[in-house]
Amino acid sequence: MSQRRVSYYYDPDVGAYTYGPQHPMRPQRMKITHELVSVYGMLDKMTVLRAKRATAEQMTRFHTDEYVDFLARIAPELTHDVPYHGSYPMALHEDNPPWEGLFEFCSLSAGGSIAASQRIASGATDIAINWAGGLHHAKKREASGFCYINDIVLGILEMLRVFPRVLYIDIDCHHGDGVEEAFYTTNRVMTCSFHKFGEYFPGTGTQDDKGRGEGRGYALNVPFKDGLGDDSLKSVFEPVIRRVIEVFQPCSIVLQCGADSVAGDKLGCFNVTMNGHSNCVQFVRSFGIPFMMVGGGGYTVKNVARTWTYETACALGVEKEIDPVLPWNEYFEWFGPRYRLEVLPNNMEDLNVRDSSLNKVREIAMQQLQEITPAPSVALQDVPKESLGHHLGFSSHEISGHDRLDEQLAQHSRFVYNLNDSSSTSSDESSEYDSDASEYSQSRSRSRHVNKSTRTKRASRKAYSSGSYAQQNSHSAMTRGKKRMSIMTNHAASPTPSTRDSREGEREREKTGKTKRRFFESSARWDEGAGRVLVEHERGMYEIERDLGWHTVVNGRRWIESSGSGRGDGDEGREGDESIGGDDELGEGEMDIDDEES
Repeated sequence: MSQRRVSYYYDPDVGAYTYGPQHPMRPQRMKITHELVSVYGMLDKMTVLRAKRATAEQMTRFHTDEYVDFLARIAPELTHDVPYHGSYPMALHEDNPPWEGLFEFCSLSAGGSIAASQRIASGATDIAINWAGGLHHAKKREASGFCYINDIVLGILEMLRVFPRVLYIDIDCHHGDGVEEAFYTTNRVMTCSFHKFGEYFPGTGTQDDKGRGEGRGYALNVPFKDGLGDDSLKSVFEPVIRRVIEVFQPCSIVLQCGADSVAGDKLGCFNVTMNGHSNCVQFVRSFGIPFMMVGGGGYTVKNVARTWTYETACALGVEKEIDPVLPWNEYFEWFGPRYRLEVLPNNMEDLNVRDSSLNKVREIAMQQLQEITPAPSVALQDVPKESLGHHLGFSSHEISGHDRLDEQLAQHSRFVYNLNDSSSTSSDESSEYDSDASEYSQSRSRSRHVNKSTRTKRASRKAYSSGSYAQQNSHSAMTRGKKRMSIMTNHAASPTPSTRDSREGEREREKTGKTKRRFFESSARWDEGAGRVLVEHERGMYEIERDLGWHTVVNGRRWIESSGSGRGDGDEGREGDESIGGDDELGEGEMDIDDEES
């Protein structure tokens, strides 16, 4: 194969992060891959680069400001303060737990894909590799499937600044729903996903999902059944991709090389060998179109490292020179007992061949390609080489100070990321943020005094978040009505609602047959009678005691009335043991919220 200019992005810190001791996603696989690439002598044959980590502002080119700010603030020790008893307003759950260094890892992953895309767009390289990228499940405002920031979308957006058309190819075992959803309504990006479909995460990716509006027909899905082998994959992948390139005529390609489609993966269900998987890379390379290779899924670490190492050799065109016997390396004992650069098939039956569904899937895909407009055109326009903020001198390193007015303006501008540290130290400043991420930070704030105006703002935000805001940020049309699934269990995974939400959900389900998705709901409510915030079980107990005449609130204090109804015959009007305010001195209109648990 001809020589191509290859750029390889790697950050030595990538192996230091961990999702948790029991979590199947292991960032260490990138470090092991790099070790194998190094001992095979491939580093000298390509340009090795360490990308600048992505900033929060760069992430907001796709993700919402509130979501990025949420990721920057969340930490493992704060999970007990999050509503829904440990589940998360931004759809973090057992698949996507908060862990130490989460935001740094996201910036590392996204930074590599952004830099790789920029290098391809500038013409400095033919192939760019970022094995730390490929997190294709992350949505605009929520995490999903082990993915928090969608580096692929951020990379494609960089390419679109220069190239009129970009082709995205996904050979991960799971459907690339996050990337497809991001470009579902445009014809400048064609998404082509080869994946398992059925009772399988994320539950999307049928051949009926073709795009919408101008993007109608430019979302191509090729679903498979269990046991997909090398020959079956090749018989569909090559004719479909050949036809896609003929019709769409992409200027650049992004190839997501998720290795969970390789045989023996802990969460995969295909029977593709290392050679069958890497054949996709070789076939894409043969067209001579600049393309970026990113990682993705893959949870049997040693097989992931083997596959990505061999595919790095395929990108260089030296795969025939690779010795299948592994040379000595730091992780040599991991690859026993064979110690070879290979992933062999197992005895899974290929269900795609047994019921002849393979031919039908290929025919439907080819028919869809015949119906789309070939090579959609894009109007010529001047593309700025730098952002407007940078051009006007609003870069973060030039901001030397700020006053109260700056803090208020930060609610609606990019400057919020420069104020994170200072605003988090003051409970008063925290209460001023008017966004969904700051609503979360307010709920975990342990401020002892909240004035009436703040309570009014909080109530209005709560009504806003449970109403039109939830409707605005519901799933797109292609996923509406489908339950969120867990990538580890392949079953529906939804936050654990409060008692109140459960009752309301049941009533709504009985009326409409559907359940409305709620954001940032809590069982804690302000009770006028009690004069304080009560959670569900406290509110129930208070109502019982109030009906019995045991409690009276006078001037912000609780008094226990001895009405002879089982409370004893003590002095009437005896002051209770518990003060609503908590502290001895409270200003007018102030309360203590230490008992608030949500």
